[in-house]
Amino acid sequence: MAKKAQGKIIRVSGPVVEATGIEVRMSDIVRVGDEALMGEVIRVDTDSFIIQVYEDTTGVKPGEPVTNTELPLSVEVGPGLLGSIYDGIQRPLQVLEDEMGHFIKRGVDANGISHEKKWTFTPTVKKGDTVTSGQVIGTVKEFDIEHKVLAPQKCEGSVESISKGDFTVEDVLGKLSDGTELKLSQFQPVRVPRKFTTKLAPSIPLNTGQRVYDVFFPVAKGGVAALPGPFGAGKTVTQQSIAKWSDADIVVYVGCGERGNEMTEVLSEFPHLIDPKTGKPMMERTILIANTSNMPVAAREASVYVGMTLAEYYRDQGYNVAMMADSTSRWAEAMREISSRLEEMPGEEGYPAYLSTKLANFYERAGRVTTLNGDEGSVTVIGAVSPAGGDFSEPVTQNTLRVAKCFWALDAKLAEKRHYWSINWLKSYSLYHESLRDYFREEVDKNWASKIRALMDLLQEEDKLMEIVQLVGSDSLPENQQLTLEVSRLIREELLQQNAFHEVDKYCPINKSNDLIDLVLHFREEASKALQKGVPVSNIIDSKTKYQIADVRMEKEHSELLKEVTKAISKEMEDLIKQYA
Repeated sequence: MAKKAQGKIIRVSGPVVEATGIEVRMSDIVRVGDEALMGEVIRVDTDSFIIQVYEDTTGVKPGEPVTNTELPLSVEVGPGLLGSIYDGIQRPLQVLEDEMGHFIKRGVDANGISHEKKWTFTPTVKKGDTVTSGQVIGTVKEFDIEHKVLAPQKCEGSVESISKGDFTVEDVLGKLSDGTELKLSQFQPVRVPRKFTTKLAPSIPLNTGQRVYDVFFPVAKGGVAALPGPFGAGKTVTQQSIAKWSDADIVVYVGCGERGNEMTEVLSEFPHLIDPKTGKPMMERTILIANTSNMPVAAREASVYVGMTLAEYYRDQGYNVAMMADSTSRWAEAMREISSRLEEMPGEEGYPAYLSTKLANFYERAGRVTTLNGDEGSVTVIGAVSPAGGDFSEPVTQNTLRVAKCFWALDAKLAEKRHYWSINWLKSYSLYHESLRDYFREEVDKNWASKIRALMDLLQEEDKLMEIVQLVGSDSLPENQQLTLEVSRLIREELLQQNAFHEVDKYCPINKSNDLIDLVLHFREEASKALQKGVPVSNIIDSKTKYQIADVRMEKEHSELLKEVTKAISKEMEDLIKQYA
């Protein structure tokens, strides 16, 4: 084989390297320097080109060689992805640790999935069948997930041969008439979205088991939720909980530029988490991508695309995937650093002028789709944003809000009060209520929309009244407004709050949330009747039965207790009416 032509380095500026001497195209992967560091071509000029290097460039100097692989940045997809922990460019950290310990050497490489392990392949097509791009050609068992082996994209032909048995991901399973070899794995460029047939309306919610999200600010499967908040407000904990409790089939968690201690917590906790749905380790349906803040910024910029491509791969198998990007602010900071080294014209706060385009292109890859195989699958993206000082007016938050239809605003003051979840119900919103209206009406309650509206009206009225209360106290308010404050307190404490350490309350099905809503609104209705009949509001506020709403929250089989508490509230109010009649 002829030796590949080599260029040479002429300038080094951190992760940005300028080279000359060979022909390259945009997005080609090149090997840089004597240690063959991995990099990507991001600018091509007449007589030179610019590379962003995914590894530390300390010690690299002008004159060292550059070799073009003539391939774009790609990930290897196939069985073996689930349960893996990767760095930002799909190098398996567990494999690298076994080879070289806790510190990764520069220039090393490893296969994204094992090339030695054998998988039992069962074909779903036979000789003579016509196979097109993205079609399922067979299955293998990946933990409890039926991993559907897909035909490569850009292929079409009849099956000339297909085999059943145990194969590695490199073995040839069969062949098509157009010459395409069928294997368990394939390489997918990360910056090019995987193809699908049609994009579907976001009409099914991602049930998270967390009341504040499911009830007040739902996100649809295939939707996008922005999760901004200052340091310590609970972004990472929120994403971890949704990863654990949501009804997504597959979870892809991307730690993009996060602090090492936070990623350590994720990496040490996730392998020991038990999936509440299957009773087996959570990692069996999870892929982790760890790129901490001390890792090279170029790999951080690539990590979200790697995560998205892996999510799209399982989407194309007909699964619902939840992708957590924590945090997109660090991703934007990586783009800003690379842009400044490229001497590009800066935009607002030094971010590149194309920040909004990059964010939009990334989030547009979310969606519920009809796959090339005719299945339905989805990728739901929950992107954490870390605005400096909790300032939601900064560019990353604002540009994210342009494309995200769900906004979960974390509040540091609520977090300090140990109000869990610390979602500010007045600043947050979801634009998916309308598209999910039919689902909630048919699957939960025909009056769902009006009940949620009533709860939000009460919370907004409470916010207005609290300004008066802080000046003159609650006793100076009319009795009906005092009752509004009490009902709003119940909404906040019994609906918006959850106990993450309680065996039952840490997860709340949507139908149970609906029952709790009915209970709170039932108390309000009965209390309003009593107030109109002349019962002093102080006696209503001193009600004992309202505290039993918390008992319903904490009860797993709550149906019987729900009936008892509903009757008890009605009886207590009737007794008060008789007393003051």
